[in-house]
Amino acid sequence: MLQSYFKLDEHGTNVRTEILAGFTTFLTMAYIIFVNPQILSGTGMDAGAVFVATCIASAMGSLVMGLVANYPIALAPGMGLNAYFAFTVVGQMGHPWPVALGAVFISGVVFFVLTVLPVREAIVNAIPKSLKMAISAGIGLFLGIIALENAGFISGHPTTLVTLGDITRPQAMLAAGGFLLLCALAARRVTGAVVIAILVTAAAGMLLGVTPFSGRIMSLPPSVAPTLFAMDLSGALHMGLLTVVFAFLFVDLFDNAGTLVGVAHRAGLTDKDGRIPRLGQALFADSTATMIGATLGTSTVTSYIESAAGTNVGGRTGLTAVVVALLFLAALFLAPLAANIPGYATAPALLYVACLMARGLTEVDWDDVTEFAPAVVTALAMPLTYSIAHGIAFGFITYAAIKVLTGRWREAGITVLVLSVLFVVKFAVVG
Repeated sequence: MLQSYFKLDEHGTNVRTEILAGFTTFLTMAYIIFVNPQILSGTGMDAGAVFVATCIASAMGSLVMGLVANYPIALAPGMGLNAYFAFTVVGQMGHPWPVALGAVFISGVVFFVLTVLPVREAIVNAIPKSLKMAISAGIGLFLGIIALENAGFISGHPTTLVTLGDITRPQAMLAAGGFLLLCALAARRVTGAVVIAILVTAAAGMLLGVTPFSGRIMSLPPSVAPTLFAMDLSGALHMGLLTVVFAFLFVDLFDNAGTLVGVAHRAGLTDKDGRIPRLGQALFADSTATMIGATLGTSTVTSYIESAAGTNVGGRTGLTAVVVALLFLAALFLAPLAANIPGYATAPALLYVACLMARGLTEVDWDDVTEFAPAVVTALAMPLTYSIAHGIAFGFITYAAIKVLTGRWREAGITVLVLSVLFVVKFAVVG
């Protein structure tokens, strides 16, 4: 049955290889079950409920990807998007977390509609590559700021805005050691390097008495009731939140497209023209997973680039994603372990992901000022305004303005020009 449904022979793989690939992918992305509840609980959300929502949404998204699209790509709440949800939409803008969940759900609905209608590819292709890469890098820098703050390496300052924190605190030293360990493991291509670094850092803190240990690792899953169906759709439809919905949609759209292209290309799953077969089904999995996640109580769910770890060991079909889904369901019983992980133990993972995402700036055309200047503005604005949405807006406005002023407005395209005008109107009216 598995051979027939997933077309294993046609893809040159077998059940054993697919299971191994599934375990490999899960280990490389399992850090999300520790990091996501910690980030979102800062908004007032129940950490246990977010843990359950994270596991179930990841399992459902990966399952749909495997069964419908037949791709070895796993899904989970996206890094960067969860930080935007917690630190910008709720923390900085002051919206209640149910309203933020409503915005996530609406963005998933819009993503679904764009997937069904023949406009999705036109939108993706209309955005300049430099802005796409800058957005990815900017989110990375945003995560880096959060990681350094969680570790205690930086703190606020009334004059310089930010300054060096107390790096002699044990939490800061443990976080630094965890990051170095993670990088060393990653350089040696150790599977599950991120999870290992998180657990080792947390264990070291407990052994040194920095943080307590509850003595429990496994239990029945917590209740998801505190966040289930808690989203506020009417609040999310408020005019001031349209930019928030757009930011969720925009980042998910391009992050997901980039991940699908990257993983499919590495695994040799693209056609002779470099296109991805069944792209509509793959994006259907992403949009439905986002809606399911918002309903359960977590931020935007998206495809994970860590899926490449599974394809590197031979994963070629959706059976790999199905195995990942089953492992996320099994992880539901690890809630006590997740609750024992302190912020300084997950900081190395955030900083490592920041380093990976910052690589996007290397693909910007550094010989053309009309391309690299907007890219730098985008990447810098995100961490310094503490907002992904503001970074995107500043990037679009700068790109369009420079292209128009240099007489190269056609290079910007109508989509970028229209979005830039809308961003200017938004800042002028709403702020």
